Amino acid sequence: MPARPAIITCAVTGSIHTPSMSPHLPVTAEQIAREAIEAAEAGAAILHLHARDEADGRPEPNPDAFLKFLPEIKAKTDAVINISTGGGQNMTVDDRIRAAKRLQPEMCSLNMGSMNFGLFPILDKRKEWAHAWEPAYLESSRDFIFRNTFKDIERILKEVGDGCGARFEFECYDVGHLYNLAHFADRKLVRGPLFVQFIFGILGGIGPETENLVFMRQTAERLFGDDVQWSVLGAGRHQMNLGATAATMGGNVRVGLEDSVYIAKGELATSNAQQVRKMRGILKDLSIEIARPEDVRERLQLKGKGNTSF
Repeated sequence: MPARPAIITCAVTGSIHTPSMSPHLPVTAEQIAREAIEAAEAGAAILHLHARDEADGRPEPNPDAFLKFLPEIKAKTDAVINISTGGGQNMTVDDRIRAAKRLQPEMCSLNMGSMNFGLFPILDKRKEWAHAWEPAYLESSRDFIFRNTFKDIERILKEVGDGCGARFEFECYDVGHLYNLAHFADRKLVRGPLFVQFIFGILGGIGPETENLVFMRQTAERLFGDDVQWSVLGAGRHQMNLGATAATMGGNVRVGLEDSVYIAKGELATSNAQQVRKMRGILKDLSIEIARPEDVRERLQLKGKGNTSF
């Protein structure tokens, strides 16, 4: 069977990086909309989106914050809009699913387990901060567990999946998360085709070695067979090399300032679109075709952009 075109996901802003880490990190609704639209124009078929407080850049779960940029992105691109249910540190599950339940996007992300999520090593790389919340936020991750229990996941699958018609980007930070997903598949609480995002390089999750990528792919394909389509997120400096490796293995890729604020060693990325263009160029050089939004909707059996609530 010929290789399918590679899906490029762009995660535009996230909740890991703080404004002091890069002047190019989008914070305001205007910035998020512009960055998302440019990323789609550069070749991203899926836009993975978080919202932020426009005053100081902290992660914001309020659906009204998303509504400041989602309609413009929907009107100006054909990209699949994917709203995070991961949110940010110290958000409750209620907080994290508020926007998805109200806005009913085509896709949502879903972390497949609870885990340590250590951001505090970033503190060693910077001494000055624009906002007081930033170092406190990073330090709090030293004693933080991102919570997604089996009960939490069941709730999100029911309320966001069944209730809103969203399909999921299943975020797997370690091999155990694949087995958690298999548990829900066995119970028929999820159905294929599954879009699984392997995440490498977060402190608390699996490391960014190529051997781990091969193992995660083998495990996913053994557990889910033809029902799985997988993608790779390499955090920080691992973004491009792991993405390229994944694509040569028949996988899909994710880039964006949520995952890395750099475009090359020591060089800050000036935009999300810059990262998308770089990855697209790598894939082109490898003779790998790029998936269009209509390809994604067909492959993942999405409900269509006309069936959202924004």
